Amino acid sequence: MSTLFDTQTPRPLADRLRPQSMDQVVGQNHLIGQVDGSDGPLKRMLDFGSLTSLVLWGPPGTGKTTIARLLAHQTELEFELLSAVFSGVADLKKIFERARMNREAGRGTLLFIDEIHRFNKAQQDGFLPYVEDGTVILVGATTENPSFELNAALLSRCQVLVLNRLDDAALESLLVRAEGETRMTLPLTDDARAALRAMADGDGRYLLNLAEVLFQLSGSEALDVQGLAQAVQRRMPIYDKSQDSHYNLISALHKSLRGSDTDAALYWFERMILGGEDPHYIARRLVRFAAEDIGLADPQALTQAMAAWQAFDRLGQPEGELALVQCVIYLAAAPKSNRAYKAEKSAKAAARQTGSLEPPKHILNAPTGMMKDLGYGAGYDYDHNTVEGFSGQNYFPDEMKRARFYEPGERGFEREIGKRIAYWDMLREKKEHDH
Repeated sequence: MSTLFDTQTPRPLADRLRPQSMDQVVGQNHLIGQVDGSDGPLKRMLDFGSLTSLVLWGPPGTGKTTIARLLAHQTELEFELLSAVFSGVADLKKIFERARMNREAGRGTLLFIDEIHRFNKAQQDGFLPYVEDGTVILVGATTENPSFELNAALLSRCQVLVLNRLDDAALESLLVRAEGETRMTLPLTDDARAALRAMADGDGRYLLNLAEVLFQLSGSEALDVQGLAQAVQRRMPIYDKSQDSHYNLISALHKSLRGSDTDAALYWFERMILGGEDPHYIARRLVRFAAEDIGLADPQALTQAMAAWQAFDRLGQPEGELALVQCVIYLAAAPKSNRAYKAEKSAKAAARQTGSLEPPKHILNAPTGMMKDLGYGAGYDYDHNTVEGFSGQNYFPDEMKRARFYEPGERGFEREIGKRIAYWDMLREKKEHDH
């Protein structure tokens, strides 16, 4: 019921433009419309009148709350909204009691929990009986990966639907609606209008909040990109160093480097820097990449990565970022090999399997007479005293068959290493044959 206070309270533009039907929701056609002739999951549920518990996973400002409200309205369910940030067990108990009473009266309840990942395991477990017996249809909203943040038991009872960040066309449609609602035109040049959409970074609610500020300037001369930047505070792209964006972007950087795509690697590097990532974390990952994905195909890669890290420490930000940029370019352009990485895995597996086998006695030192009497060091051939500088002796445990862990590739410097190993294999075989 509206009150005099409610009617006099100005409603934000984003609230005034909240969709009143599913066909007004933008950017999520894969869920609510048709794609390649197939109905989206929400459209199928509504057409059949059968709604199941859901987890809506997507970035901020993509319509999670709106979709939940519309689902309740179109299925004639009582709508209960709860924020996991501001609510606890007591609030849940009250809602479940109301839902029980609704059920006795023949009405169903849709419980929408915003930021459901903020509830702990015990709280999430508390939903299960009410979801299982149909007391509530649960719709949870989260910006975090549900497979990491939600209990397996809860996830198994919900269908996870992924909402997309709003693309440029969806954001433009929101601006057109805003101009229709306000009967004003945004005072922006075409380039500035495009820049405004870019600032929103896929967040429709944030875009409309920016537009509301700009409508106050309506009637003035159209702002260019620079004027827009002065009129509104620029927002950095969404990037939470402790959550999905952190891992997604470092994965994108790592795989771009592995794929030798210098330009893509530079893009993801700068996305992380602009998002406030700790450059030391990036430097550490670059060092790891040099060892894991380049290895001995270019032995200088590790040296370059360590030097870039040290240079950044000496110079600090922003000057030191150029050293990391140089490293990114070098690593992306370097020949790639994971043979050292694979060799480590193989050798480690063999070491675990063979337990505590002793080295052969001929390669053990004999600092005492007793050890000499036991055969320590007996028969050892000093490689430098041989003609080839290679004795070909066995260095594996006597009980273990010789193994090959490192197989050099044909890229970069590893080709030369492969030639050396092949030469030593030939000498070893010859010496064994002579004996």
